[in-house]
Amino acid sequence: MVDVSISNGNLVLHVQGIDKLWTLKSSLEIPLAHIVEIKADPSVAHGWWHGLKMPGTNIPGVLTAGTFYQHGQRVFWDVHNPDNTVVIQLKDERYSELIVEVADPKATVELVKTALPG
Repeated sequence: MVDVSISNGNLVLHVQGIDKLWTLKSSLEIPLAHIVEIKADPSVAHGWWHGLKMPGTNIPGVLTAGTFYQHGQRVFWDVHNPDNTVVIQLKDERYSELIVEVADPKATVELVKTALPG
């Protein structure tokens, strides 16, 4: 799971607990101007195929965490409970998408959408 906040014009995702080990990251910081879309979408995480892990951990039905390649693009995952999944589409970043579990998907989407420029 990740904790999401907004700081100095950036979206900041703090990877929580042992997930730092599985994702090989402790945090990600993305300029708000690089966010194309954010939405709560549990269907993305319910499937068993999440791409090629590079590096990452995938235990179907339990955990998907780390960097994966899907359709030729780099995607960051950190999901245990697919029902709490938020998908963040990016431009001009290392990752094309961030697919993460958050405590409250609806509140997270609103927080980010409110902070987006324009």
